Amino acid sequence: MAKLSVNVDHIATIRNARGVSEPDPVAAAVLAELAGADGITIHLREDRRHIQDRDVEILRRTLKTRMNLEMALTEEMVAIALKTLPETVTLVPEGRHELTTEGGLDVILLQSTLKQKVALLQQAGIMVSLFIEPDMEQIKASHKVGADAIEIHTGMYCEVRTESERREQLRRIELAISAARKLGLVVNAGHGLDYRNVSRVAAMPGIEEFNIGHSIISRAALVGIERAVREMGVLIKG
Repeated sequence: MAKLSVNVDHIATIRNARGVSEPDPVAAAVLAELAGADGITIHLREDRRHIQDRDVEILRRTLKTRMNLEMALTEEMVAIALKTLPETVTLVPEGRHELTTEGGLDVILLQSTLKQKVALLQQAGIMVSLFIEPDMEQIKASHKVGADAIEIHTGMYCEVRTESERREQLRRIELAISAARKLGLVVNAGHGLDYRNVSRVAAMPGIEEFNIGHSIISRAALVGIERAVREMGVLIKG
């Protein structure tokens, strides 16, 4: 049965819009855990547009489940991860002007740097996941650099408009899961998944964890975070 890690970044987005202390992503994480979340995901961006260093520090001390720290492949972020020691680090591409992560990491291009940083993080006891497209060559490269896991970027599946395109994207995800597992990689998935489209991906065997944020936080604004997390959990876990 797949796990659900709830991304609370956009609670911080709302807080930062007013430059005040509420709503607090730490409180949101507590409520998400009480509602059945198996973990909490946060993306500490270089420009600190939502999650702040303070949030990372407090969450590390207070979480009862697992922390998945999404971050760019930079010296600053690696140093923060080595100090914080989250259970998992997910390395993602990061553009200063993007609204959200726009695609997967180019592991092939970054092989040399990734191999070094992956080993460094693993030596500290951190599980390392790479956020990639459902592409065979990227999967092979992820295995080659020593990653423990991949997170399949599900954005294309979520954005297509026709059923035939949707089936094609689902097939790509299915093949990616199979290939990664054959190489011994843990498989996670996320990006763009919501209450309408997640079930077809959740029905695929082999995915260990879903990392979902925007749709849960959006629904939480209307029905509360505990109900929003529980409802997503039902869709993922059946």
